[in-house]
Formats: sequence, C-alpha cells, structure tokens
Amino acid sequence: MLAAERRNHLLRLLATQGKVLAKDVAAELGISEDSVRRDLRELAAEGLCQRVYGGALPASPATADYAARQTVAPDGKRRVASVAAGLVPAGGAVILDGGTTALAVARALPRDLSCTVITHSPTIAAALLDHPAADLFLLGGRVFKHSAVACGAAAVEAAQNVSADLCLLGVTGVHPEAGLTTGDAEEAAMKRALAARAADTYILASSEKIGTASRFRVLPWGKITGLITDASPDDAVLARLAGDGVAVLTAR
Repeated sequence: MLAAERRNHLLRLLATQGKVLAKDVAAELGISEDSVRRDLRELAAEGLCQRVYGGALPASPATADYAARQTVAPDGKRRVASVAAGLVPAGGAVILDGGTTALAVARALPRDLSCTVITHSPTIAAALLDHPAADLFLLGGRVFKHSAVACGAAAVEAAQNVSADLCLLGVTGVHPEAGLTTGDAEEAAMKRALAARAADTYILASSEKIGTASRFRVLPWGKITGLITDASPDDAVLARLAGDGVAVLTAR
C-alpha cells in the first residue's frame, strides 16, 4: 500500500472509529508499527490528528486563533449559548470562560437579568458593558492573545479568590477517552482553576468539537455537571458519554 493510501486509510479510521491504534493498523495492513507512527506524525504535523500514546485521535478544528474561530459554526455556538444563558440564575453569579462560544453566551443573557459575571476575558467584559443589570468582575493576568483571555499564575491566583453558582467553560476537544481538552497548557490550568470555584460546571461545545481531542486535558468527566452541545443526540460519541453517566443538554 502506498503512503498516500495509508494516510487516507488512517483518516477514514479516525472519522469512522474516533481513534487509531498503531498496533491494530500495523496488523491489519501487514506493515510495521513504526510505519504507522511515521504516518501519524506526518498527519499530526498537518493538524489532521492528535497523537496519543499508542495511536491518534481526531484533531479539533477549534484550535485556530480567536479571529478565525469566530467564523466557525456560528449557528451552533448560538444554539449552545441560548441553552447556557438559560442556566444562569437570577441574582446569582456565573463564571464565564473566554472564547467565541462564551461570547455568544454573553450576548444571549437577557438584558433584564440581574446577575454577577466573573470572567478572565476582556472580550466578554466588553460585550457586557452595556448590560444594565450585570455586575462585572474581570480577573487579570498575562493576556493569552490566541484566545483573548488572561492566563498564568496571577490569573489563577485571582480565580482562587472568587466563587460562583455556575461556571460555563469552553474547550476545543470533547472525547470519551481523552476527556475535555484544549491546545494550551496554561489555558487548561486556568480553566481548571475557574471550574474549581463554582458549584456547577457545564461545558460549552458546538458539534465540530465532539469526538475530537487537543493536547492538554482540562478536566475529567467526573468533574463536570454536564455538557451543552448542538450535536445530534444520535451522535455515537454523545451516546457513549450518556451511557457513561454524563448529562448531555441538547441545543437544537
């Protein structure tokens, strides 16, 4: 089998099975595991898969910079945001993560909803400046320009001094085995710090993130209250997550 044919075969496996195990592919094709791993390295270098121990998972398409991500799945993000905004209690406090889906949540909050919004995203804070009933608390730190959020030690320390009823958290990858992931280690640490300060944490994930993975794990499934997504309830990944006890809120 030619190298191009092997690559296409690997991509088909990622699309249909949600993962590739190097030893299984090597046995199936009668080639060495080293050949499979070399193919996976090349695919990963092109952003077409996320390598993990023993093989690879589908790569998340949500790792582009902030400006580019604003054009990805805007309708799905609005549907997710509508459900998420409905979870914010009147008079309560919500920790709102950064990112384009969280920005859609900020825009979806009813203008007459009295609440406190805690965020490490200057973009989110700016979007709520004309929200008359929302008190805003902006957590500071080094600004990670890729996602327009504050990260690093100062931001994590600031997060440890707040508390909220609800945390609405964005990720770039949602996979049954890899868990909830994102593409930057410091951003992952900040997300964990935010989630730790809320009574309930819901993950915001439009359909293109379902079944994909990024390099750094944010949280295991047992640390969240539920997942909000516009992916079809018949999606195999969602069915598996529901079977594992993950609460899935469908945004349709």
